[in-house]
Amino acid sequence: MKHRRLVAIALALTLALSSCGGNDRAVATAKRAKPTIGMVFDIGGRDDASFNRSAYDGLAMLARDSGGRIEGDPDADFGDALDIRVLESKHGGVDREQLLRSLAEDGRDLVIAVGFLFADSIGSVASDYPETHFVIIDGTVPDLNASSSVTCVDFAEHEGSFLVGAYAGLLAAAAGPDARVGFVGGMDTPMIRRFLAGYTAGAAFINPALRAPGRVVSAFVARDASGFDDPARGAEMASMLLRVNSKVIFHAAGASGRGVFEAAGRFDAKAIGVDSDQAAILASSGSAADAQLSKLVVTSMLKRVDRAVYALGQELVAGVRIPGGYRTFGLAEGGVGYVAAGLPADAVTTLSDLARRVTSGEIVVPSNDQALADFVAVLR
Repeated sequence: MKHRRLVAIALALTLALSSCGGNDRAVATAKRAKPTIGMVFDIGGRDDASFNRSAYDGLAMLARDSGGRIEGDPDADFGDALDIRVLESKHGGVDREQLLRSLAEDGRDLVIAVGFLFADSIGSVASDYPETHFVIIDGTVPDLNASSSVTCVDFAEHEGSFLVGAYAGLLAAAAGPDARVGFVGGMDTPMIRRFLAGYTAGAAFINPALRAPGRVVSAFVARDASGFDDPARGAEMASMLLRVNSKVIFHAAGASGRGVFEAAGRFDAKAIGVDSDQAAILASSGSAADAQLSKLVVTSMLKRVDRAVYALGQELVAGVRIPGGYRTFGLAEGGVGYVAAGLPADAVTTLSDLARRVTSGEIVVPSNDQALADFVAVLR
């Protein structure tokens, strides 16, 4: 009997200890189950008031709606249900791969790389961290499929640019028959040329005077990624275009766009922002200089990086596996558009009709130089 009691006590202790260990493991598992996200910005940084800013805004909305927080940002601390960490390059982008690896090593479930310049490094990092899902905004990694651990997100920039190009065409028509419209790109790449193609097509579609060669003028800030973070050079390029009677100028140049706005002010021209509502961002910064610049920005082409980031983050929070491969956010998906607030009612009516025709497929907006040439040739 005594032997049986000892066995029973030992068994009870074993079960108790096993139960305690199980609880510890359950707690650890629960802690690990809290979703985590990392994001890396490239040239221009979080406060570029443009592309990166839109991506960050998507994280902030996600934190708010999920009861989570962005580390280091007291304005984006809504609880502990989701943990987000953001890193910025301090070395002109040369540490891109190092930053991605840092977030993956940290055990982040989802790591988002903002910008096409991460395309060279994200594939190798993803292969070393198969438990982490990676997303690259505006970059392409070849040969992906739904089971891949990398998702490439791009946007139909040409569709949104078509609409603001049409508004630029309306402004030029009001300014006189000799008025031109201008475009400044940050770096001469196929993606930035999509902005230019759509913008030129919209201007030419709405204003016959802009269909002749040389009536939509353009320049690029640099041949490398520094073109997205050089306001002085942006101002120089914009000034060159404004001197030839450009009455409105659109930029797709990241942080260099500030220089474009400053040049527009000196030449008494109108400006069109990009990616985010740049007039609203400038007006709310608290800076008197920014407030003055905001008055020059008549609209912005919205590239809804925030919506893409939010949608992907929601999938993670919901426990849905994020498919690998390729996603495109166009006008039909709400991925691009324009700021209608402050525009004349008749202009909004015109642009809304154009948006409907693009979405339906009635108007196919060109996305490269050859398609643009063909598009304009039909209009003439």
